Amino acid sequence: MLKIGVVGYGYWGPNLVRNFSELDGCKVSAVADLDPEKVALVERRYPGLRATTDVEGVIGDPAIDAVVIATPVRTHFALAMQALRNGKDVWLEKPMTETAEQSRRLVDEAARLGRLLHVDHTFVYTGAVRKIGEIIASGDLGQVLYYDATRVNLGLFQHDVNVISDLAVHDFAILDHLLNESPVAVTASGTSHYPGTPENLAHVTLFYNSGSIAHIGVNWLAPVKVRQVLVGGSNKMIVYDDLNPSEKVKVYDTGVSFATDPNQIHQMRVGYRTGDMWAPKLENAEALRYAAEHFVKCALARRPTLTAGEAGLRIVEIIEAATESMRGRGRTVRLQGAAVHA
Repeated sequence: MLKIGVVGYGYWGPNLVRNFSELDGCKVSAVADLDPEKVALVERRYPGLRATTDVEGVIGDPAIDAVVIATPVRTHFALAMQALRNGKDVWLEKPMTETAEQSRRLVDEAARLGRLLHVDHTFVYTGAVRKIGEIIASGDLGQVLYYDATRVNLGLFQHDVNVISDLAVHDFAILDHLLNESPVAVTASGTSHYPGTPENLAHVTLFYNSGSIAHIGVNWLAPVKVRQVLVGGSNKMIVYDDLNPSEKVKVYDTGVSFATDPNQIHQMRVGYRTGDMWAPKLENAEALRYAAEHFVKCALARRPTLTAGEAGLRIVEIIEAATESMRGRGRTVRLQGAAVHA
């Protein structure tokens, strides 16, 4: 039985407590938040559950096996490092840390101590993204040519992170999972329309050694909420609309052929093929529930999770590079990249 302490009961914390409380194989032993009103709310919702403002007491409790951290990103590094050094497995909300150097230090410390370090990139665990991953892995899509995402809405303005860290981070994590490849360069443009606040609009482009390219548009100032992704392959294409209640993923048997035969030089070199569209059946489980169950199983079996610290580090590196490019008015920032993730 994995005993869990949850630190932070703000926006996402209630979802975490609910999901872990309903799982087999684990028990929420304590919830900590610095706000006494949040503590009182936990006590009303979960009578008998230990709720406290003593964050350090929960992290240092020898009866707790894993600490789930759902606090502002500026606190992630210190809290996670403290938890690791107290012998805890750690679940961190996204983004993992403020800087890649902090993420790297956490990854190294977790490895040194033999502890699990997990980052909550929830979209990776959705039925839609898992199905898209299966289609790509099967080869049906062919070579992935492009990934084009629009992720916009009106608000919620963040105070400690920009719109890239808040919204584009989801697509960075999805790409990291689907392509099994890191980008080698990034360009970005964006701005803040209100002095003293983080950037609220951005367009990011990621370049890959394989020839794939990803373009992501994010902003907090759109009059409508849009969560749509296009994945273009050499054989088929996918439309992923996360707000579609019944057909989130649609696969189009549509492609382009390019003739290289010199004998066809006087003919049309580009051909188009259109076929059927189908919407695959998706698992209907809540993504956070699936991720929480995965974390518990991995902690009990002592194996890394799908979005372990190394994945979280790669995402923070992309966030850093995209932010640097954006503040340099679109200057290309190069990344180390990798052909295949370990």
